[in-house]
Order: sequence, then structure tokens, then C-alpha cells
Amino acid sequence: MTESTRTSALASRHLALGSDLEDWNGMGTAWSYSSDPCYEHDAVRKAAGLFDMSGLKKIHVKGKDAEAVVDYIITRDMTQIVPGQSAYGPILTDEGMIADDAIIANMGGNEYIVVHGGGSTMELLEETAKGKDVTCEFDDDLHDISLQGPKALELLDAHTPMDLSSLKYFHQKKTKLFGHSCIISRTGYSGERGYEIFAVADVVCDLWDKILEHGKEIGVMPCSFTALDKVRIEAALLFYGYDMSEENTPWEVTLGWSVSARKGDFRGKEAVLAAKGREKVNLVGISIDHDDMLAGGEKLLLDGKEVGSVLSPGYSHRMKKSLALVHVIPEAAKAGTNLTVKGDDVNYAALIERTPFYDPEKTRTHQ
Repeated sequence: MTESTRTSALASRHLALGSDLEDWNGMGTAWSYSSDPCYEHDAVRKAAGLFDMSGLKKIHVKGKDAEAVVDYIITRDMTQIVPGQSAYGPILTDEGMIADDAIIANMGGNEYIVVHGGGSTMELLEETAKGKDVTCEFDDDLHDISLQGPKALELLDAHTPMDLSSLKYFHQKKTKLFGHSCIISRTGYSGERGYEIFAVADVVCDLWDKILEHGKEIGVMPCSFTALDKVRIEAALLFYGYDMSEENTPWEVTLGWSVSARKGDFRGKEAVLAAKGREKVNLVGISIDHDDMLAGGEKLLLDGKEVGSVLSPGYSHRMKKSLALVHVIPEAAKAGTNLTVKGDDVNYAALIERTPFYDPEKTRTHQ
């Protein structure tokens, strides 16, 4: 097991719930609890699930040149993201490949918060910031807990002075929750309406406890990364390092929409625009004729020819389907295509389906 170098203030809560604090992104993370992840999955879809997402890395970018720096680092046009709003997109290498993905929030006053996963965002930010009037400060005191599900609004709105119902998708606001200062962001990783709460270590445990205490009667429960994997695969949400890497361009992994070709210069712009239409793979979703989840890494065959591989598998007891996000060659990527999943002692029929598998019109996140 990889040794963790970062510690969540909520580690004791996770241990009490049965977690072994497996490493993710340098932090001991609740990959599983003693509770059934299917029950946790149900909570997210029917009530709300509470996740500790503090393994995500948070960076404050401040100064006169902050907008220029964050605009150069991401494919989105950050000059159009107003204070109180945020944007998701890939971070590219100079060669136009995906080095990471991030959400960048405009906090106003020449300050942005960059939230990213396991890629090289910090190194690329620091390189971009050289010689500019800007600071890039990693903040591991700022924790991130995420309440996802249809009852998240009802629960949180009763305990914050702001009108949470008015907070738009991909917007955030500094406020108080249960009397504690925090930032509430209408973002998440579940395919449901939900909120991420950013708060310092000294108060995040009380926020976690209060949310679970006040949410218990309406079905809210703590959720592990195993449950998170189930809901994010249903919603076809990508996990950097699993579904995309520095071997991929945005065009290959359904992120072409995030490339703002008309904005000013950004890292990898010329290379990524030149790569459009030259995809080696496409990311698609498949359902498998199998009553359990795949192991991952299996080969995909079309008419006996290898055309791709399985990246992120999961079993949805709610949809009664074995699902996976996969890479296939573009010629085999059309919805409705029948494939064969082949691996050690594995031989199953599969079908490329339209994604997201769950709520394909994305009405639940955007409502």
C-alpha cells in the first residue's frame, strides 16, 4: 500500500466507519466503510450521500496576473468566468495532451481557487506564474466535503443564512453553515444536484457531524469512494489516471466541448487544435452481459479483432447492469455496436450505450 503523506482531519471519522484509509493522491481516503456500498449508492440517488473529497488538492492563485495565469493553464475561457462562478476543464501539456483536470473558481478580487486531482497542475501553474504578479499557494488546511443527492438542498438550506436554492450550477459563495465559515459550491461528482463545502480543518469535523446528525432522519449517510465510483460511472464522469491520461487529447475522452478555440493563447493550444479529427481512441460506455462488475483491463473485440480496453468498470444494482467506461478505436465507437469482452476466464457480450447511462439529459444536476 502506498504511504500517505497528507492527512484528512476526518480520518478518525473514517476509521470509526470501518475504513482502512487507503491512499489516494497522497491522502488516506475512505475507499470502503463497513456499510454496504449499494446502500450508500441508494442514499445518493434517493436522499443524499456525504463524501470526504479532501484528497483533491486546492491551490489559491492570487494577484494582479491571476486571471492571466489561470486562463493560460486551462482550455476554458476564464475571462468569461465571473466572480462567484467556476469552470471545469482539462489542463494540457505543451503537446496538447491531458496532464490533469480541474475546477477553477473565481473568488473575486483577483483570487481563484484551483481544485485538481492527481495530475501535474501545481507544477504547470508554477511554471506559468514565473515572472508574473501572482502567487500560487497549496492549501491542505482547506478540506472539501461533498453532499450529493436530491435532499442535499433541503438539508443545507435550513442551516445557512444564504438562499441556497438560488445558487446556480457551477457557482460558489462564501457563507456560513451550522455557524461555521465556509465556501459552498454547487458542484459534484455524482450525477445528482449536490454541493461541495470547503472549510478549514478546525471546523470540518463539526460540519461533517452536523450534516449526518440533521440528515439521518431523511436518509443521509456517509459514503465511500466505492460508492462514488458507482455513481460517477453511471453518470459517465471521468477519473484522471483511469479514463484519461497524458496519452489522450480532450477530443478522445468526450472533453472536446471544453476546448475554447476562440480564446487567447493557452498551454498546448496549437497542438490540441491540430489533434482534432486525429483521435486514436474514443471514450464510450458499455453495458456487459454479466451479473457482476468486471475487473478492469479486459480487451474489447469487434468481429474477433481487438478494438479497445476496459478502463472503469462498475456494477449498478439500481440499473441492474454491469457497466464500464472504455476506450475503443473511433471506427468501433458508435452507440449500438456489439462487442466482446475478453480477459482471463472472461468472455462476455457487451453493447456500446449512450452516456451518461443514468439521467442522460442531465436534468438532475442542472435542475
